[in-house]
Amino acid sequence: MKKAFTIIEVSILFVIFLIVAFLVAPLSLDDTMQARNTSRWRNVQSDFANIFYSVNTQNNEENFQNKFDSVIAGEVTGDAKPYKITFLNGTFPNNTYRFNEYKTTTNNAVLSVKFFDKPQGDLLGLLMYDVNGPSKPNVWGKDVFGLNIYSDRFEPFCKNDSVSIQKQGCSKDGTGLCCSNYYLIGGSFE
Repeated sequence: MKKAFTIIEVSILFVIFLIVAFLVAPLSLDDTMQARNTSRWRNVQSDFANIFYSVNTQNNEENFQNKFDSVIAGEVTGDAKPYKITFLNGTFPNNTYRFNEYKTTTNNAVLSVKFFDKPQGDLLGLLMYDVNGPSKPNVWGKDVFGLNIYSDRFEPFCKNDSVSIQKQGCSKDGTGLCCSNYYLIGGSFE
């Protein structure tokens, strides 16, 4: 005698598959979005290498900030409304990593630059770059990344920190600032 599945058994299996699909789909969607944002950040790195080259090839006597502003003007389409950006651990940035003037770029990203009144060693300022603009999640390490601005280079946050420090800073308990370099060196998001 041949035994077949009952309608109830098939329904239970179908419900189990649906539950698994609903649990797995957001994780893979989040990973896909994070991979896309990380790829955009890698492209931004090469763009800023070119921008830095343009700033340094200007032979005028203007200071670095003025030369930078004139070069970056070609990448900016206008002002963007300020919006809240959080750290990866859900807290809000302190004054150092809080930016005021947001600019929309030609590829609909948002950037903000903060030059210090007095350079901190050879560090002149900070640059924040939100690869997908004001669209969510607006979180450091997910879609927001940063560069230190030096007179002789742009450098991702945490570049000189050990990989273990970068990984910890890029975890759910970290700020996300170190993701700016961690993803560039091949670190994975969790």
